[in-house]
Amino acid sequence: MSDLKKLEEIIEEIKRLEKELLTEIQRKEEQFLYKIKGKRVYFEEETKKIHRTIATRISTYLGSTSFFVILTVPVIWSCIVPALILDAAVSIYQFLCFPVYRIPKVKRNDYIVIDRHSLDYLNPIEKLNCSYCEYFNGLLAYLQEIAARTEQYWCPIKHARKLRTFHNRYYKFLEYGDYNAYRERLETLRRDFSDLTDKNEDSR
Repeated sequence: MSDLKKLEEIIEEIKRLEKELLTEIQRKEEQFLYKIKGKRVYFEEETKKIHRTIATRISTYLGSTSFFVILTVPVIWSCIVPALILDAAVSIYQFLCFPVYRIPKVKRNDYIVIDRHSLDYLNPIEKLNCSYCEYFNGLLAYLQEIAARTEQYWCPIKHARKLRTFHNRYYKFLEYGDYNAYRERLETLRRDFSDLTDKNEDSR
């Protein structure tokens, strides 16, 4: 079995386990008494009442927060401005450029998911903090996917040095130093997004 074939089989197994994990997570809907309709989450009224009774009062929440932690809040929230600019920039980039490259566009809503504000056991400050983290981490995942597809088109070559982590397009890349494969397979790799098309069809 070739190294590439073995790698593809490992990736397929990872995808299968991801689907299994997602199914298991969705079973929590029944355990914690909520339903998902479209993009909204709905709890049973009785559950919402229980959530409200255990929410921490804002005065208690602020009183238990370190003064130095509060001082860092403006620093944290100052990052939202460049994040919004970057969000707009990469969205415009893929909207204009991906059709030219024939790269499937990244669905922003698949990566930026904001739903923790529906949890009534969080007070307003906690909900705001959660929304910030949801947006920022979702944005980074969205950016990485756009960058990964771009890298696959322009320079699909693996690194010589070991990476701590890598994006989900990396396994398709050519080996570092394999110049023959680069010349022979570059154009093929630039069009090799069939797995994304299959995934989009599965999600319909």
